[in-house]
Parts: sequence; structure tokens; C-alpha cells
Amino acid sequence: MDAEWRAILARQFGATIEMLAQALRGCPDELWSARLWNDQYATFWNIAYHTLFWLDLHLSGTADGFVPPPPFTLDELDPAGKLPDRTFTRDELLAFAEHTRQKSERILAALSDADARRRCPFPWGEPSYAELLIYTLRHAQEHASQLGLLLGQRTGSAPGWVGGVPSEHGI
Repeated sequence: MDAEWRAILARQFGATIEMLAQALRGCPDELWSARLWNDQYATFWNIAYHTLFWLDLHLSGTADGFVPPPPFTLDELDPAGKLPDRTFTRDELLAFAEHTRQKSERILAALSDADARRRCPFPWGEPSYAELLIYTLRHAQEHASQLGLLLGQRTGSAPGWVGGVPSEHGI
């Protein structure tokens, strides 16, 4: 894959992950586990966890053999919508964000045309890996923006826009 496209993707994944990390760092303790609306999944930490889990999974390109880093589990894949057994801490989710940033950089630095065209079967469809990356970027940015909006509404202060983050891999 063209080096310019790899660099663009790496910067945008980095920016989205940084926006999510800024929201995590900016969330006051009293909002971390508060019910945000009438939905059992609607807590700040769980929305962030959901986002990072699917970002990590989709970067893998398949659920086969996928295991998130500890202390996270595959509960997010439960069709019944099982919630994690406990509330994850800010530090745990920030470490997960760093894990996904590093993973995205490694993957994008080595992304070939053949990798980009590879089909990725999931229960909801079988996109190419390139389309899955863009789909995942949209999903992660949607939730990063959602958390930023919640912070703005609830605290009067929201994380700023991140235009792009340089890659450590020089891409």
C-alpha cells in the first residue's frame, strides 16, 4: 500500500485514539460510573471500553484467535449483551487506548495492498480489511465525540479537536 495512504490512516487513527484518551483523562470521578441515560450500558467508562474493545478487535481483522489485553475479556462479544463483571478504571482504559494506538501503528506501518483487500468475515458482513479500518475509525470517532459532548454538557469543558497524530513509525 502506498506510504502516503498508510501515513494518513496512521495519523487519523492516532488522532481518534487521542481524542478518546483526552475524554478519559477529562472525565470527573463522579461522572465515570453515573448512568448517562436510561440504558444499563450508558456509563462513561463502559462506552469507552466498548469503543476500545471493538477498535482492538477490528484492527485484528477477525474474531478468530482474538484476545484483548488483560484485564479485559471477550464479554463484549456475548450476544446477550453481558456487562463486564466490574467497572474498569481510568488507568486501565488509558492503557487499553495506548495498546490500540501501538497496535494500529504496527499494523498500518506494514499494511500491503493484499492485506487491504483481504476479506474480514464478521456476523454483520465481510468487508475488505481497508473498509473495516475506515468503518472502525468512524465507530471510534463517533464514541470519542459522544464522550466529548457528554463532558461538555455535564462539566462545561470538553476535549479539543485533534487533527492528526504523527506516527512513531515514521509513516
